[in-house]
Amino acid sequence: MENKNLLQAKDNWKFFMAFVRKEFHHIFRDKTSMFILLVMPILMLVLFGYALNTEVKNSKIAVYDPSRDEVTRAMVEKLQINNYFILKKVLNSASEVERAFQSGEVSMVIVFSDHFYENLMHGGYAQIQLIADGSDPNTANIITTYATSILSGYQMELMKTGKIPYLITPDVKLLYNPSMVAAYNFVPGVMGMILLLICAMMTSVSITREKERGTMEVLLVSPMKPLYVILSKAVPYFFLSLVNLVTILLIAYFIMHVPIAGSLFWLIMISLVYIFVCLTLGLLISTIVDTQIAALLISAIGLMMPVMLMSGMMFPIENMPVYIRWIADVIPARWYIEAIRKIMIMGLGFSAIIQELAVLVGMGIVLIVISLRKFKIRLE
Repeated sequence: MENKNLLQAKDNWKFFMAFVRKEFHHIFRDKTSMFILLVMPILMLVLFGYALNTEVKNSKIAVYDPSRDEVTRAMVEKLQINNYFILKKVLNSASEVERAFQSGEVSMVIVFSDHFYENLMHGGYAQIQLIADGSDPNTANIITTYATSILSGYQMELMKTGKIPYLITPDVKLLYNPSMVAAYNFVPGVMGMILLLICAMMTSVSITREKERGTMEVLLVSPMKPLYVILSKAVPYFFLSLVNLVTILLIAYFIMHVPIAGSLFWLIMISLVYIFVCLTLGLLISTIVDTQIAALLISAIGLMMPVMLMSGMMFPIENMPVYIRWIADVIPARWYIEAIRKIMIMGLGFSAIIQELAVLVGMGIVLIVISLRKFKIRLE
């Protein structure tokens, strides 16, 4: 009896191990599942570890110093020796201040008054103005606070030596968003995220649904060319995205009172290019996976998290390590959000968004070429 029970236990163990090996075999055979199980946690840890950081570092600044005396030079050096600021350029005239912001070169400009040291010694007053880009109010508030603290600390050192017995309070000015309205910052980011989710996620799920059900084969043998069949799956989401774009703009303008200071034409044009890029991204995802669940996971987790963390929507890209910034550069939303802020909030024109528009057009071309090459238009 004992031998019989022992043999039965061994048989059960063999069956159990056979099922375990079979399950491992299915998992290892599915490359998408392996990626989600093993690679995705590492990517999430890196993204959250490095991108989820409210501290602002490496902010690019410019200085306009008509006085050029020993005190102003020492203050500029104090700003440079910490990791909060990088001196990008020295301005030669006050007219260059706004151009520095419009070109996207700097996020803050420090302006010293004429005869700074002389005014301080003889009149007890000298002016420092901190001009920051208010289109991102959180970052603007943080960097102006940092700069004020550093300049005040240097002044306290001078007061202890008895050289300058006067207080200096920097005058803070925020361009483009003087009231520090939060909606000015998050509306462009939400636009980029919503359009990406609708276009990429829904397009990839729609095509993989046809593949999963086996109806894609029926569509491919129809009289219509396979290319037109694929594009027909994307057209409805293109028009739905246009409806969402108009809805977002109407709500932002009339309810949230976010201005459209720049050209509405170029705002629409770059949005159309971005929608096309997102559609081709969804098409590329559909060529990689064969199930709706995999397409949904890649679209939702693989796209939404990078957009939220590395597009500049919530956290400054300048804070991130170099290799994270490289990843951020290949995220379409990063360029779209930056362009929308320039048009809507800063009121800039076509010349200011040439780089963003060129990058998005290039991404669209590369994605559509790769997607069409990888898509199986013939039955196996």
